[in-house]
Amino acid sequence: MTQTAPPKARPKHATVADAIAGVSIALILIPQSLAYARVAGLPAYIGLYAAALPPIAAGFFASSPYLQTGPVAVTAVLTAGALAGLAAPGSPEYVALASLLALTVGVLRIGIGAFGLGKVVYMMSEPVLRGFTVGAAILITASQIPGLLGTSAGGNPIPGAWTALTSWRDWDPETIGIATAAAVTVAITRRIHPLVPWALIVTVGGLLWSMATGYGGSIVGAVPEGLPPLSLRLPWGAGALLTLPGVVIALVGFAEAASISRTFAARDRQHWDPDREFVSQGMANVASALSGGFPVGGSFSRSSMARMLGATTRWSGAVAGVAVLFFLPFASVLGPLPVAVLSVMVITAVVGLIRIRSILDMWALSKPQFLVAGATLVLTVLLSPRIDNAVLLGILLAVAVHLWREFDVKVATWKEEDVLHVRPEGVLWFGSAEALKQNVQELLADETIARLVLHMERAGRVDLTASLVLEHLVDQARAAGIATEVQSADPLSARALHRVLAAQPPDGRENEPRSR
Repeated sequence: MTQTAPPKARPKHATVADAIAGVSIALILIPQSLAYARVAGLPAYIGLYAAALPPIAAGFFASSPYLQTGPVAVTAVLTAGALAGLAAPGSPEYVALASLLALTVGVLRIGIGAFGLGKVVYMMSEPVLRGFTVGAAILITASQIPGLLGTSAGGNPIPGAWTALTSWRDWDPETIGIATAAAVTVAITRRIHPLVPWALIVTVGGLLWSMATGYGGSIVGAVPEGLPPLSLRLPWGAGALLTLPGVVIALVGFAEAASISRTFAARDRQHWDPDREFVSQGMANVASALSGGFPVGGSFSRSSMARMLGATTRWSGAVAGVAVLFFLPFASVLGPLPVAVLSVMVITAVVGLIRIRSILDMWALSKPQFLVAGATLVLTVLLSPRIDNAVLLGILLAVAVHLWREFDVKVATWKEEDVLHVRPEGVLWFGSAEALKQNVQELLADETIARLVLHMERAGRVDLTASLVLEHLVDQARAAGIATEVQSADPLSARALHRVLAAQPPDGRENEPRSR
């Protein structure tokens, strides 16, 4: 007899492996945080603030030992969309709004986790997530094209990328050379081993080139030294404008963290608590807001790296945050870093998310769900920068498709002498019950029918309206002299249909018509 190995015991305290993993991840997190801050429309150094205290705060509450919190691409582009039109990107007002948005996201996530509503993450439609993720990755990639070519960026990412690509006279050869060298370096180092710190290598290479040659293209610029400023001086009056985008980021942005944690928990046969993870990610966003950052989330690439490096507890992420804190007094060294290097990092991180095939495969599985995913993708691109609206419309479309399918209740009918058998299949609710009633009433018009048997074994949950409709149908049949019987009602259906079932004799048969 084969015995299954017990789940691995998880250490309670930080280990040497956690320290090594945390410091190693910080070497990747620092340059990535600069890049994702620019995606969000913020000065690059704001990314460092979002990479310092948030991972530390998350470490006290996290459920997953691998989840690495900080700036991530999808949350960054959602942030840019939420703040579009409220202030000029990069301005002090914009930075303050980003912090208020982080606080909104944090409070929402803490509330979801504290009230035990973490399972809401499972309700996010997979087609909507796929469509949005692909659309967001396309937008993020397009937004980095001007940075690769050394042209000015601005406006909607797609038109901006097209303008940059077609304005070849404005291309900067040195910037293109730096971007090409960085891209080749990334390709080579990632082939060597997944743990090779490619982001650190291209960052150092870009810095050395810029300082040695006096590179005159777009650079990160001035980076304040010292620890992040702790403050609650936020534009509270704009809170109402950020509530709905905050809800979208709180849920959609958490989907990646949830996917990472669930995947690794399943592989390691460990328990994962979504409520606790919601609180963890919420506290991280509150910490980001207090330290002048922007909304943060869980990073798949950095979390995978933590697992490969042997991290054993949630404190590996906190170590990464501490390492960033120690680096902040020396952060000005990043000032000469070419923006082209950051653009390469961003594209490298998100290009793998442009999985059009994952949407096309839905056509064979479910054409309505394929349409949901495709529509969400198109809406994400067309409604940019307000991609939070695209998510909401995608969710509404998914709900509409679900309701449309639930309206259609399959009804199997057959006749045995003077007995009509009816077996509904599907969920009986206020939207579908009336169609079932009309269908059965048409069949009962046959004057040769003396008995009606409703087989309920394939009916799903029956709501109050549906039970009243069925009760009315039974009463009408009995009033017309047709004996009725309900068979095989499951416990859930039986509770809803208790009045109909209570009216049946113990043997489930009636010898004479009955009316009320």
